[in-house]
Amino acid sequence: MNQSLINKVKQNFTTRFTTNPLLIFSPGRINIIGEHTDYNDGFVFPAAVNKGIVAAFEKSDSNTSSAHAIDFDETIKFSTDDISPLEKEHWGNYVLGVIAEIKKKKGDVGNFNVVFSGNIPAGSGMSSSAALENSIAFGLNSLFNLGLTKQEMILISQQAEHNYVGVKCGIMDQYASMFGIKDHALLLDCRSVEAKPFKIDFEDYELMLINTNVKHSLSDSAYNDRRSVCESISEMLNIKALRDATEADLETIKDKVSEENYQKALFVIQENQRAEQASKAMTDGDLKTLGELIYGSHNGLQHQYKVSCDELDYLVDQSKENDQILGARMMGGGFGGCTINLIAKSAVSDFKTKISKNYKNKFGKDCSIYSVELSDGTGLITE
Repeated sequence: MNQSLINKVKQNFTTRFTTNPLLIFSPGRINIIGEHTDYNDGFVFPAAVNKGIVAAFEKSDSNTSSAHAIDFDETIKFSTDDISPLEKEHWGNYVLGVIAEIKKKKGDVGNFNVVFSGNIPAGSGMSSSAALENSIAFGLNSLFNLGLTKQEMILISQQAEHNYVGVKCGIMDQYASMFGIKDHALLLDCRSVEAKPFKIDFEDYELMLINTNVKHSLSDSAYNDRRSVCESISEMLNIKALRDATEADLETIKDKVSEENYQKALFVIQENQRAEQASKAMTDGDLKTLGELIYGSHNGLQHQYKVSCDELDYLVDQSKENDQILGARMMGGGFGGCTINLIAKSAVSDFKTKISKNYKNKFGKDCSIYSVELSDGTGLITE
């Protein structure tokens, strides 16, 4: 956890309110493998990371509440008695959505003040939205003794995103951010919403993220389009979700769907298999196989699910030319964001220099590179 981030939030809070706020840290997440499988009731392999959001809370002594986003230098004021969405794509909807969903479950919530800031890189696909939602849910639960379980809180966060933000996300982001365990990845069954933690020893390797620093405008509409393709094919197969389909099942309706939609469904079925195979590779300490599965995931995301972009594909192609990188793929919804790379620690410095230069030459813009460690999930900061 980043002490300077904690200090920044506390300092900002104390210039506005009391000196002793309730402090929450909620992490971002990576996903090692299992992309676009979560809303198909499938398997994913996320982990919380040591970048996230710090939020400071206090009860309000008036009939209004305020939320201040330090990074945008913006404040919204509202009453918890009367919650309604702001304009589309405003960060405040993540906060207000959580309050609205808590009220559905618990009735009234008192007024409060919150100040927050994060160090999750913007547009990186590390799910700053889930970190913010979880920090609000966890903070209000602690502040007002609401008695919510962590499981209830992540469902509240997910519903906030569906109903106030308009993204029909699966449960992975909220789950990984809430339930993360230091040095572990979580093989999450998105149907039962239960996970098995796997301790990961990357030995002489580490995870490196390369942010393309692009976000193509397709992303939200394409996400919802693909989700509806998956749902309609499940319906044709008379199953609850693609998680229940085999490749042989899909064959039976091949002549009734377009080749493009067939490939999308095939990708989800194969990606589910890769996520389960990855857990075995980790148990066996077989990083080489894990790397091959990660490359396989990108290939499917690029050619079958079609959610990649030139910048992401270029970074993955470059990594394939370096035998010190065992695997790389795009991570997240697609059309921008980061690649995740499993790279030898000894090769990091040289590769960073080379890829930064090549990417700039190719696209005329900088990529950003981060190393991440696997961390614990959302919780109180005790100092």
